[in-house]
Amino acid sequence: MKKILIANRGEIAVRVIRTAREMGILTVGVHSDADQDSYAADLADETVSVGPAPARLSYLRPEKIVGAALEAQVDAIHPGYGFLSENAEFARAVVDAGITWVGPSPEIIELMGDKSRARQAAIAAGVPTLPGTDVIGPDDDAVALARGVGYPLVVKASAGGGGRGIRLVEDPADLLSTIETARTEAEAAFGSSEVYLEHFVAAARHVEVQVLGDGVDAVHLGDRDCSLQRRQQKVVEEAPAPDLPDDIRNQIRDSAVELTRQIGYEGAGTVEFLYDPATRTAAFIEMNTRLQVEHPVTEMITGLDLVREQIRIADGEKLGYGQSDIQFDGHAIECRINAEDPAAEFMPSPGTVEAITLGGGPGVRVDFGIVAGKAVAPFYDSLLGKLIVWAPTRDRAIARTRGALTETTVQGVKTTTGFLHTILGRPEFAAVAHHTKFLESTPDLMGPR
Repeated sequence: MKKILIANRGEIAVRVIRTAREMGILTVGVHSDADQDSYAADLADETVSVGPAPARLSYLRPEKIVGAALEAQVDAIHPGYGFLSENAEFARAVVDAGITWVGPSPEIIELMGDKSRARQAAIAAGVPTLPGTDVIGPDDDAVALARGVGYPLVVKASAGGGGRGIRLVEDPADLLSTIETARTEAEAAFGSSEVYLEHFVAAARHVEVQVLGDGVDAVHLGDRDCSLQRRQQKVVEEAPAPDLPDDIRNQIRDSAVELTRQIGYEGAGTVEFLYDPATRTAAFIEMNTRLQVEHPVTEMITGLDLVREQIRIADGEKLGYGQSDIQFDGHAIECRINAEDPAAEFMPSPGTVEAITLGGGPGVRVDFGIVAGKAVAPFYDSLLGKLIVWAPTRDRAIARTRGALTETTVQGVKTTTGFLHTILGRPEFAAVAHHTKFLESTPDLMGPR
């Protein structure tokens, strides 16, 4: 592989460019009109414009991305995360154009992108799952099916993901109307009205397993905890998942590897679970068929470069190592720093970054997609970058992270650094008493600051 196009922008584009450069691979960046002067565009060896600022007219147009790749005569396309990274039709278009797709096959993306089919694949591989149903057909007795699942439950869009396409039902009287609403929303958002039911676990933790596969063999790279979330969007992640019983940790790791093997998965993927501390049980949520935003915490405790592994596997190489070769060391925490104003209900804060100082010190890594003088466009996700910190123990990692956050300042736009510093200082976080609804259920954290 000599030349690769990154079908993305911002922090993840910068991240892929850095590894490709280290591997001696030339990079082609795509950019919208709003990103022509971006940091990622500056770093790429070549750039190609893919259209106007709105993502639906540029980054989300498969034909423009493939056209840019053909124009630049690249060998491969790395999709990053978000945008078209889990779009099976885009992956298929890339392959049909004779270009290497850095990721699993379109068929695997399609399988795991259908949450109902993914659930069945997980069950077949022995992955623990919550009580639930298959897709609810027009002739199915939804009331009886819901009774079997048990309340509270969620109506989930089969084509949903990333925390979207989920509606909670606590009262049986609301079931049928919620199913109809969910079907309408799913059709509008995902192009499919298929929904299914799954039992809801209150105060659950979000735990996931990083896997790598070469189509035949597979390994896990440990687990992560992503329970600090705001409106179902992750805010802080850490590895390994703290306070997880050994039997649960081994169960989710081993079953995630078995699922990866059984479906013939190639590349980096993440198998996500809900862990219920009250019952000491874990259950499958979904599998993400791409690189996760939080992959750096796994890199920090394993010493592996996941982007490098993705590229190697896409280029036809085998894993070249077994599970016993993967060693884990210390604890890592990642904070997503967004251009948002916590004092104004986390409204996005676009503008020009006038100056930026990033925290440092032992074990501190910063993956940012912006530098001073660059604009934060109002058209995209508000993520500026990620602060990732490693230490020998979790307590020291928390202290280091808070110290690095204190040093991190951005002038010109509002950011969430102060908010992150506060939540990492909460006794609930130190005691691993937080859960996916912790932030929303703690008013003093979500109010004006």
